[in-house]
Order: sequence, then structure tokens, then C-alpha cells
Amino acid sequence: MLLRINYRNTGMCPRWLLVAACLLGLALAVAAQTGKSQASERLLQNPCSSKMTCHDCIQTSTCAWCSQRDYGDRKRCFQPSNVDANRQCDEKFTINPPNEYTVERNEALSKASKESGYISGSSYQSTSHQESGSGYDGGFKEAVQVAPQHVNLKLRINEKYRLSLQYAQAEDYPVDLYYLMDLSKSMEDDKEKLSGLGNLLAQTMRNITSNFRLGFGSFVDKTVMPYVSTVPKKLKEPCDSCQAPYGFRNHMALNENTQKFSEEVARAAVSGNLDAPEGGFDAIMQAVVCREQIGWREKARRLLVFSTDAGFHYAGDGKLGGIVKPNDGYCHMDGRGMYTHSTVQDYPSISQINLKVKQNAINVIFAVTAEQIAVYERLREHVEGASAGTLSNDSANVVELVRDQYDKISSSVEMKDNATSAVKVTYYSSCLDPDPLNLKQTSKCDGLKVGTLVKFHADIEVTRCPADPAEWKQTFQIYPVGINESLVIDLEMICDCACENPESTSYKVNAEECSGFGTYKCGICECDSSHFGRTCECDSDNTHSDRDQAAGCRPDNTTSVDCSGRGSCVCGLCDCETRSAPDEKIYGQFCECDNFSCDRQGGALCSGEDHGKCECGKCQCLPGWTGLACDCRATNETCIPPGGGEICSGKGDCECGTCKCFEGEEGRYSGRFCEKCPTCPGRCLEFKDCVQCLVYKTGKLSNPEDCARNCTFVPRAIDVVEADEEKDENLCAYYDEDDCRFAYVYTYDETGKVEIRAQQERECPPQVYIPGIVLGVIGAIVLIGLAMLLLWKLLTTIHDRREFAKFEKERTMARWNAGENPIYKQATSTFKNPTYAGK
Repeated sequence: MLLRINYRNTGMCPRWLLVAACLLGLALAVAAQTGKSQASERLLQNPCSSKMTCHDCIQTSTCAWCSQRDYGDRKRCFQPSNVDANRQCDEKFTINPPNEYTVERNEALSKASKESGYISGSSYQSTSHQESGSGYDGGFKEAVQVAPQHVNLKLRINEKYRLSLQYAQAEDYPVDLYYLMDLSKSMEDDKEKLSGLGNLLAQTMRNITSNFRLGFGSFVDKTVMPYVSTVPKKLKEPCDSCQAPYGFRNHMALNENTQKFSEEVARAAVSGNLDAPEGGFDAIMQAVVCREQIGWREKARRLLVFSTDAGFHYAGDGKLGGIVKPNDGYCHMDGRGMYTHSTVQDYPSISQINLKVKQNAINVIFAVTAEQIAVYERLREHVEGASAGTLSNDSANVVELVRDQYDKISSSVEMKDNATSAVKVTYYSSCLDPDPLNLKQTSKCDGLKVGTLVKFHADIEVTRCPADPAEWKQTFQIYPVGINESLVIDLEMICDCACENPESTSYKVNAEECSGFGTYKCGICECDSSHFGRTCECDSDNTHSDRDQAAGCRPDNTTSVDCSGRGSCVCGLCDCETRSAPDEKIYGQFCECDNFSCDRQGGALCSGEDHGKCECGKCQCLPGWTGLACDCRATNETCIPPGGGEICSGKGDCECGTCKCFEGEEGRYSGRFCEKCPTCPGRCLEFKDCVQCLVYKTGKLSNPEDCARNCTFVPRAIDVVEADEEKDENLCAYYDEDDCRFAYVYTYDETGKVEIRAQQERECPPQVYIPGIVLGVIGAIVLIGLAMLLLWKLLTTIHDRREFAKFEKERTMARWNAGENPIYKQATSTFKNPTYAGK
């Protein structure tokens, strides 16, 4: 504000007037800014206000659209639960589609039974968990273990719908067991033992169900180098009394003749190969996808027992033998039951095995020797419904192993789904809790018996509308793992409004309401490329930028700033600025919104796309997350220890989904659930002996029988052991009787089962070789003595030569006759007698 004052003819000082003018201007500026902030705050609190089209509006939770023609400047997208008198829309023009749920098929849970005039037929398709059709022709009624079977669901975006389903394991449910065995030379004694246990295996399974069938297949490896020897003689007989190698062979399709099973196992000859891993993945793939040849039934629990004492080849290994064509996942079996594409296609990948196992609802049981159990324990984690058990060296415990694994599989149920990434399904269940309201977030229940009824609740939520409208209608399934039954859900996503479709009666092209330059739909105009404005009344030559038009670019009369200062007012509408970053945008009726100014956590907007998304300057958190930056978990479930108990074990507070432990007199509690007290020893010592015997074959339980009897877990051997405190892992380290250091980490999975990772190799001090040290010392003494003698000899020789040279030099410098010695005196002396007269 500029206030010009003329005080030339004034006799008094105008300073007070200047001060008052400045204060008045400052007050006006603060009032304008406050009004702008309040308007912006109101826009942020209402997520509907920034939506300019009907489809954007209904894709926002709790929002409705008004398609009324004469609605003035009021916002068409509003919250029905918070509508004031000035913004009411006629009910017949309000578009607020509800979620809809209808049941198409809901047969009651029942066991299989004979029923007069009823027969069940089935047809298989390539998708997973297909429902069997049925007709009436006299015969057998199949069991129903999942209810309902088929529903329709219409959902709006980001609105959860909870549906309920039931599961109960039917009594006397059919079981198909296909035994797939490694018949390389090292499994010869296992084959002999299995042939004698065939009848016992069948009898054991018939104690569980009277409707049991058994089949048998075997595998070796691909018949190319370097897997087998391609020398003609070796191709015919790779070892003594061995059959020619092959990839996979179906010896016996599933049937009830258990005597034939024993005969086929006894008749099958072992073979041989060169490398250690076997071609088991080829065999699993063919045994799973060749449904007709193997004889898998539509309504039966399907078990595939995979028995071996070696590792496995997987996708990519075929290149070593010149096989580069990827595995196609189809059945390639001839009339003799032989796999015909063993030398044509590569081994399948783990993901391919998992996909086919899911599609065909098969439970794979890896029955492997103790040397391989760690590898297959890791493999089963990547194959849905798989389990692993330790096989004795001669397979003598195969019957007990299959029974135990079947009991483990049948006593639990886990719900899975094949929904796309745009659909989120969250499962809740009370499992066996007598209080049905005591729900917890889980998709798996354990400890079930035949006939036990389990209720699951599935929260289904559409998180986004796919870009392709053809994907707005989807069909997916919720199914129990390993059971060929499912709940089929026909889902329709509500992503647009009916009035936006050309078939609508209110849809008008070149409409009069749009000045003849646009399409009228849902009460607003969509202008052509050369016109703009609320009614397409403006073009490049006529922008109508008068004061009345400019008022349409301000949220209210408390501010004089157009388009929130982030755009230009053109024909009464805001043209928002364009950001340099392609994924950042400014939008809204008054350019009041953006998708980049939200709170961040760790540099990620709204803590990342898996936590939330930025809408109109505020983080809209995905289910399960809360906080300004969607960085906090919405529930305390992550603070409850496995198996239940108090939040943070009663020794801390749950903040943002993480336990903040208390500090007591003895020190601060620690651990993911504050379960570790400062003076408690933990369970390191409890697991020490078992880790020693299972991983290093040392310690108090080094005897295999003692080890197997006392140790109930299987540690996983890795190169380097490190503990992750965030995952509540505990590091243990000890020295054994050989003074070798070994370390391991123990933690707990979601069910409370202990998991242990152990260091593969011990860290031992270098071995001391006493005779070598003694001989080395003696040799060193001798060598040092010889060296000293040689040095003494060398010094004396040098000294003698120097003395001799000095002597020679002095002799040459002598001044007397060299023939006489000047200091020589003869031995005799002559004296004269002075008195002698010569007489």
C-alpha cells in the first residue's frame, strides 16, 4: 500500500501519520494472507474440492459428483456427509455409486457322498483352481470344502469391502500321491527299500482316506555332456547293471493297485550320470503339467513326493550342454511315458515350478537326505504349499515321512489369491479361537482336524484404476493352498461415470451448453482444442479477462491472488504452471493442489508408493499406514509377539508400529517386542549342542542317533552370520573342544517357530606340527653354527692375508742385504786373550 501525503504547508511533524499508514498497510496484508491460508486449509481438509471431472471425483473415497445443469460456481465434487445449504445438489443429479455384492453360487460345505441321480463332471483349463461343473446322471457327489463358490463385486477405489468365506476339510477326502524318485546309482538301496514298503505306504494312507491312489515316476538327467557321458558304450550302460540314462519316465500312472506300485519300483533299473546335481526340475514339471498321463483327479488332495540325495539343475544350466531354448512349461511325454524334450529344452526355473504347482494345486514334499535338507528347506520357501523332510540313507523312514508331512499339510489351511497389483486382499480370521470376534490379521490357521470349520474374512480394496479400461473388469480367485477349490470373484471397478459414456442421454457433442465448441457431459463442458472456459466461450482472440472473470480464479473474496499464485487466470479458469519434473504437477480449480509438497520420510514422498501417495499437498496413506508421512503403522499388531501376548511384552510402548522399550533398574529391555531382559541369557546355550552336531558333526551330540533324537530344528548353513536387530535376530558365538569359533543366529517366524542360520565353516586356529617345529629348530641351529664357522674362517683368512701383505711390503723396503739378517747373531762368540803373546 502506498500513501502519498503532502505536508509542505503543514506546521506539525507527520511522523505519527506515516507510522499509522504503515501499520494499516501491514494489517491489510496480514488479513489477506490469513484469508488465503484459511481458504487453502479448507481445500486441503476436503479431498473432493480439487476434483474437476466426474471420474476423478468418484475415484476419491467419500466423494460424490453433481451433474445438475445450473449449479453456478459451486464445486460439483463434494462430500455428501458434509454438505451445507448453499451447496446442495438435487438428489436425482447426485452421482455417488455404492459398492455392490451379490452371491452367484453358494453350496453348503459337505463331504463326498453317493447321491441318486447326481454325477459330477469336470473340465480342466489352463488357469488355476478351476471349478468343476456338475450334471445329473446318477453317481457320486463331490465334497465341497469352500463356501461360497462364486460372487460378484462392484467396488469404488480405495473403499474396502469385507466378504466372508468358510473352509472345512471334508472327511474321507480323496488323495493322489505320485512318488517321483531319483534313480541314479547312489539311490539303488533306496529303490529296493521303497519297493518293499509300497504296500505299507498305501495301507498307512488308506487309514487316512479310503479313496487313495498311488503312482510312480523316476528321473536321472539330460543325456548330453557334461551331465552324462556321451561315449556310446556309456550311453548304453553308464555303470555296472545300469540302464541307459534318461530325463524323466512315468512308470505308473495314479491308480489303486498298490501291488503294481511295488512291482514297478522293483522293475525300474538305476542309471548313472557324471555331475552331482540331477535333472529333478524337468521331472517335477512333467509330473505336474501332464495331468492326463499322470492321472491327477480334479477334486483330490494332490501330493508329489520328490525323493533324492542330490541337488538340482535349474534354468540356465542347460547352456553347459548347448541347450539354450527355455522351458515352455508344457507336457512333452510320449506313449512310453518318456520325456521327449529333455535334450531340446533347458531346465525350468524355480518361479516356473512355483507357477505350475499353484495352477495345478499340488503339494510338493521334498524327501531328501540329511546332506541336502538345508538346500531343499530354502527351496520350499519359494514353492507354494511345499514342505521338506529328512530321508534316511536307505529311505527306510519314507512311510513315516509321508505320513508326518501329510498330517502337517492337512492340519493347516492357508488362503491365497491371484489378484492383480491393482487389487489388495487382506485376510482376517479367529482360526480356532472360540470367540469369533477375536479376529487377527492372518491368512493361515493351524491345528485343524477333519471337519473343523474355519471362517476367513477378506478385505478387498481396489487401490487404483488401471490405465486400460478393459482391465476395469477382472476375475480372480481366493483359494486354500493345495486344494483345487476356490471362491471366484468377478470384480468390476467403478472408475468412471455413466454420464461420461456416449451412450448416456445427457452426453451431447458440440452442445449448446458448451457454445457449440465442446462436449457436454455430467454437467460440465469438455472443450475442443481451440476453445476453453466453463462454457467454451473463450478462444485465443477472446479471453474475457475482466474483473468478474478473474473472480472465478479465487477461492473466495478474502484474497486478491489469482490461482493461488501458481497459475494464470484465463477466461475465468486457472491455467496452472507446468513443473519441470514430468511426474510433478500442480492442479485444482484454483491451482491449490500439487503432488510433490507432501511430507517425506527418508527422502521418499509419503514414505514411498507402498505407504501412500501425495494428493493436494497431503499424504493419502494406504491401508495399514498412518502419520503425516504415512510412516507409522495403523495398528499395534506388529508390536504383539508371535503366539500372542501383551503389546511389546508389557515392557514398552508401541509407537508408529514399533516397540519403544522401557528402561528398568537392571537396564533397558531390548528386542523387537522388548522381550529381552538385560540380565537374561537367551536361548543360545539351548541350541548350541544341536548346531554343533547338525552343522559341524561335533559336540556332545555328534552321534547321529543322539542328534536326530534331541534336535527338532534344521539350521541353514551360510557363509557369513550377521544378526539383524530390526528382525529380532539373536547372535550366538562359542568356542568348541577344538578351540574353533562358530556362530549362529536364531529368530522366530510368524508362527513362532524357531529359525536358525549357522556359520558354514568354523574359524579354527592353524594346526601346530610339533615334529616340524623340532626339526626346524635343530636345522636352524646347525645352519647358524655352520654360518658362524664360515664367517670365522672368512675373517681369519682376510686377517692373515692382510698381515702377509704387510710383511711383504716391509721386506721390500728393507736397506740391508737381503741375504743377511741384520739382527742375526751367531751362536758362538770369539774372544782374544790380551796376554796371549802368540806363543
